[in-house]
Amino acid sequence: MRPVVLVTGGAGYIGSHVARALAMHGMEPVTYDNLSEGHRWAVRYGPLERGDLADQARIEAVMRHYRPVAVVHLASLIAAGVSVVQPADYYQNNVAGTLALLQAMRETGVGRLVFSSSAAVYGEPRTTPIDEDHPKLPINPYGGSKLMCERMIEDFANAYGVRAASLRYFNAAGAEPGGEIGEAHRNETHLIPLVLEAAAGLRRHVAIFGTDYATRDGTCLRDYVHVCDIADAHLLALRFLAHQPGAHSFNLGSGSGSTVREVVATAERITGRKVAIQERPRRPGDPTALLADPARARDILGWKPRYPALDDQISTAWNWHGRLPSQVAGN
Repeated sequence: MRPVVLVTGGAGYIGSHVARALAMHGMEPVTYDNLSEGHRWAVRYGPLERGDLADQARIEAVMRHYRPVAVVHLASLIAAGVSVVQPADYYQNNVAGTLALLQAMRETGVGRLVFSSSAAVYGEPRTTPIDEDHPKLPINPYGGSKLMCERMIEDFANAYGVRAASLRYFNAAGAEPGGEIGEAHRNETHLIPLVLEAAAGLRRHVAIFGTDYATRDGTCLRDYVHVCDIADAHLLALRFLAHQPGAHSFNLGSGSGSTVREVVATAERITGRKVAIQERPRRPGDPTALLADPARARDILGWKPRYPALDDQISTAWNWHGRLPSQVAGN
């Protein structure tokens, strides 16, 4: 029998790619998802168990049935801007939900956890690139909720022996190169899919918030990392935790970055289509540059991104977007 890994949020963008990677490497991913943000069509590599993250009894029942060797925890609310006006939802779902999951793991004897964290735990960067020892001063409830979860996980590791890795993603991008799965948020806020929707004629323009930053072209600089490379990091973290106790954290990023204008220009070149832009004032809280120092993931996990180039990230996303309407028709 294949070892089972429970994937919370496995019907979502990153979760479905993690599930695919697990299946490709001889494991059975069991997706636990309420489908409030994820899609039924994205669950194609193992069974789906519907349920809410905060329903500890339901999670325990699923764990007792499948007996997973580990949990990959990706289920969360992720819109930083929304978290500012609806913080209660983020603390209830992300923090209370993670506590319920940790308690369920204790009750069922599941000892390994890979947690989907975020670069949002750092807040405004004091140094660039950002390493894992950078001060954690999140500037919105989303980042705050992720940091609270990390601290809970550390406490469970110290007190109860949970083995855990928190993976702090920078900007996830791209799609499975064959077009099987990809990014399909119901309310899209990420730059690359917004640009590609404009290229496809699904929106009139893309807004650029701020053109006077201290970067090479005046627009914000961000570190993009391919979603398949993120999925690979989860596999490496699971293997690492098989022989390494304690709680650990790792940045997932390229260490280099692209500006908003560079993303638009690359998308135009790859798609062969013009993308209309609308310049707007800066948004409060948008840092000039966010760049990861991924050395720890490279040196300890052996993580080496296969798709570090922006061209690969945008071209795989564009390939996926061409298939998107038929995919989402049935949710």
